[in-house]
Amino acid sequence: MMSISAGRAIARVAAAMIISSSLLARAATAQTEGCEPVTKRAGREFGCFITAREELGPLPKDSAFYWHIDAFATRSAADDARGRRSTVVESLGRLWLFTIAQAGWRPATGERIATIGPLPLIEAKTYAAVYMEGVFRPGMHSPIHRHPGVEAWHTLEGEQCLETPQGKLVQRAGDAGVMVPGGVPMMLTGTGSGARRSLVLILQDAAQPRSMLATDWAPRGLCRSSGAGGSAR
Repeated sequence: MMSISAGRAIARVAAAMIISSSLLARAATAQTEGCEPVTKRAGREFGCFITAREELGPLPKDSAFYWHIDAFATRSAADDARGRRSTVVESLGRLWLFTIAQAGWRPATGERIATIGPLPLIEAKTYAAVYMEGVFRPGMHSPIHRHPGVEAWHTLEGEQCLETPQGKLVQRAGDAGVMVPGGVPMMLTGTGSGARRSLVLILQDAAQPRSMLATDWAPRGLCRSSGAGGSAR
């Protein structure tokens, strides 16, 4: 027969295991599982979702390129205003014309929201522009990862913090665009007091995977948030 003291010891171990499992589950749900096509969103509010991919082909080496963000009231108006490297995207409740072009490019109509650049290009034969939307709770973070090309952000609401080996980059709604060059490891965290909503571009080598986990670097916690984390699902 088991003694009372042995029974209490087993109960304490079981309780500790339950608490440990709960903490691990909470930590896991604070991280997104990477970006998914928006068609697989399935009603989820939070996460990172790919809204479009545009094959751009070769880009001239003697030109500086920028990400031009313009808003339109209707898709037909946005379609009519398209440039050579433009993509019409519905994201975060609005219709956008995203264009990769030189600094002075501007559509004939629409509302200019932002211009981000010059975008640091990696060496590649052909390029692709991958557009995404990110919606994070405070404390929610991405995996530690890198891309085969520059990643750029325009935040419409809330606040985000990017940690890289060079330090941290904080962007709040209305701030200038933020960029991380291709190949640099990073972790993105939702910070501030409310949901962060951002438009995102990766201008990448079209022949490479969009994203890779970065196992050769660990963040120092420069973007820690007091907000609660949450699952992207």
